Amino acid sequence: MEGSKAQALHQWARETGRSFLRFDYRGHGQSEGAFEDCTIDMWRDDAIEVIDRRTHGPLVLVGSSMGAWMALLAARARPARVVGLFLIAPAPDFTEVLMWQTFPAEVRAEIEAEGSWLRPSAYDGGGYRITRALIESGRSNLVLDRPILFDGPVRLLQGQADPDVPWQNTLALMDLFPGLDVQLTLVRDGDHRLSRPSDLALMLAMIGDLVASIP
Repeated sequence: MEGSKAQALHQWARETGRSFLRFDYRGHGQSEGAFEDCTIDMWRDDAIEVIDRRTHGPLVLVGSSMGAWMALLAARARPARVVGLFLIAPAPDFTEVLMWQTFPAEVRAEIEAEGSWLRPSAYDGGGYRITRALIESGRSNLVLDRPILFDGPVRLLQGQADPDVPWQNTLALMDLFPGLDVQLTLVRDGDHRLSRPSDLALMLAMIGDLVASIP
């Protein structure tokens, strides 16, 4: 929640007189717990609990990368509350699509036999320990295997130079929404973080458009 995108959105909300809430999932940022002890179920429940206990009224959910998957799961769980979605470099079903299906056979075998595998990461020098529990919980929370029954406005922001989430995946995600007010913006040289000043300015313009489109 101390990332530049979250801080920029918080400042935008203050300036436009809107409520805003940001949080760190378990095993992330300032929240307790270790990443390797967490699952998709736990992070999904974190998002839903924050909605239930700390917010009221209609919500626009903003999620980046894994957070976009959690936003989709929260919107599925609380359809009466969520009126808009803003998804940045969205990585729904990443445990299956971007991990398991791309892992070499020996890595999958190690996860199955040992219960985990240490995956190198450009974002953490210590890498991330990928557990069998994480993979299995991901399979019980897939969203790309069916139409996403959300008919509110949706905005998708994706970098075409993203080394982690192929932009074609986000284009396919767009097609799962049945509504007509679904817009995808591609940034030709944008990476996964999309945190440059130009990226942040684009994000704020898009969130302003999204909020303005809601009656």
